[in-house]
Amino acid sequence: MSFENPTDIAEAAREAEARGLQTNAKRTQELNDIKWLMAHKQGRRFVHRLLGRAGVYRSSFTNSGQTNFLEGERNVGLFVINEVSEASFDNYLTMLQEHNA
Repeated sequence: MSFENPTDIAEAAREAEARGLQTNAKRTQELNDIKWLMAHKQGRRFVHRLLGRAGVYRSSFTNSGQTNFLEGERNVGLFVINEVSEASFDNYLTMLQEHNA
């Protein structure tokens, strides 16, 4: 059984850096997955349909408790827009142009 030395700052820094590298690699893979999806017309159609279902193109106010539910859906849609924009803003614009055509 090994014990960590809480005073070993160098080891703690190495571990933090390794976790950071793993996190960066995971984030890079996530963005590459989105780029792949948005590079295909079918993927852009799916994302646009998902955003419409999430309610990002309409008001979520209902003057009732349902507003909270709709805002939750909309929040997911806004997350998708942010991810798609970060991964491939050009393809996000292409998606919007294709939908408006």
